[in-house]
Amino acid sequence: QVQLVESGGGLVQSGDSLRLSCVASGRTPDAYAMGWFRQVPGKEREFVAAISARDDGDTEYGDSVTGRFTLSRDHAKNTVVLQMISLRPSDTAVYYCAAVLFLGFIPPRESDDYDYWGQGTQVTVSS
Repeated sequence: QVQLVESGGGLVQSGDSLRLSCVASGRTPDAYAMGWFRQVPGKEREFVAAISARDDGDTEYGDSVTGRFTLSRDHAKNTVVLQMISLRPSDTAVYYCAAVLFLGFIPPRESDDYDYWGQGTQVTVSS
């Protein structure tokens, strides 16, 4: 199993930047694709970004965040970092880190494909 702990959420203004971190611990975290999803009350969980477990793998982004969010991974620290810039009020949500044992080149984009989840961290962007 893998345990995930997110940090870095908070209240910011429109146009600001924010950095979310997710630390993975447990069994062979290097073998896990990692993703970020977000959810607002009453709506389905939305794909934000995902990164392959492979060093030569791909990083995928949701349409609404492409060009503004960057996902990176530090295998030595078992950490993934979601750097968010040009934040908008529509980015307000609870952000969840997720992991799945997957060594493919392209990480999954569907929440149902992920087996492990963090507790979530709130991001609020005021206008």
